[in-house]
Amino acid sequence: MSGLSIALYQPDIAGNTGTLLRFAACLGLSVEVIEPAGFDLSDRSLRRAGMDYLASAALTRHINWDRFETWRKAENRRLVLASTRAATPYTDFRYQPRDILLFGRESAGVPDPVHEAADGRVLIPMLEGRRSINIALSAAMVCGEALRQTKSFP
Repeated sequence: MSGLSIALYQPDIAGNTGTLLRFAACLGLSVEVIEPAGFDLSDRSLRRAGMDYLASAALTRHINWDRFETWRKAENRRLVLASTRAATPYTDFRYQPRDILLFGRESAGVPDPVHEAADGRVLIPMLEGRRSINIALSAAMVCGEALRQTKSFP
């Protein structure tokens, strides 16, 4: 397993979470889900997008933001938030091998206290007037750059 992790803050869409679990299983990334999720986190709800990769996905569920933060700080891990409110393009940020790459809810992003808790914030530059890119695609872009920079591809 790579030291990099994907964290999903209260995900809304089971298909995106399943897709990211499959992605993470293929690249040796762990996935941290910060609950509550907007769907049942059972295998059944994730199976369609995650296919047969779910069994090999390294998934940890955190009951809420406070529990996640307690765990993260105890592990001495840096938190990097992907946000449309960030100023640093994701390709300009310098990732570290044990970073946790945080992605917000599909419907609402993350609240201000979560935004402020991040050690770094990155932006995927887009055409003006566009709101956001699908979370699974955003995570793939940011994770790909972090894996490239840290030379952590399998």
